[in-house]
Amino acid sequence: MRAEFSTGTRLLLIADTHIPKKARAMPAAVWEEAARADVVFHAGDWVDEAVLDALEARARRVVGVWGNNDGPALRARLPEVARLEVEGVRIAMVHETGSAAGREMRMAAAFPDADVLVFGHSHIPWDTVAGPETANPGLRLLNPGSCTDRRRQPECTLMRATVADGRVAAVELVPVDRTP
Repeated sequence: MRAEFSTGTRLLLIADTHIPKKARAMPAAVWEEAARADVVFHAGDWVDEAVLDALEARARRVVGVWGNNDGPALRARLPEVARLEVEGVRIAMVHETGSAAGREMRMAAAFPDADVLVFGHSHIPWDTVAGPETANPGLRLLNPGSCTDRRRQPECTLMRATVADGRVAAVELVPVDRTP
């Protein structure tokens, strides 16, 4: 799906960079997207604190959480759960959400005050909405996959999103060339 990103607040969603364990460096495409974004969200598993430093140096604003592969230095600098309001949209972020089965139900209960939940861990892109039977109907769950370690996916990915007028106006899953 293609989207226009000319108005509103531009978001870059990434996760599971695993540098330097799974990739030697951040792909050039990620740096280009980070320079264009108003806010960069990283949903954990940075692995190396230098990745956080580099992203903070290049992006306007970085919101991050720690993941299960992040050590004490990253855990000291980042929360387990982050919350941010962007143009009236309440965004929460956490690294791990558990099994795909029942995810919307569990996360709607865990994040009743969020409009969007960004998460990582699985390396599998995800874009769903919690149904009316949940504690938070309409909660949008977004996982950008991994921009460096595709695992069983056909390609590495990131997500771009635009928030405007109190709603998520666009979300786009973008394939990533791993070239640094």
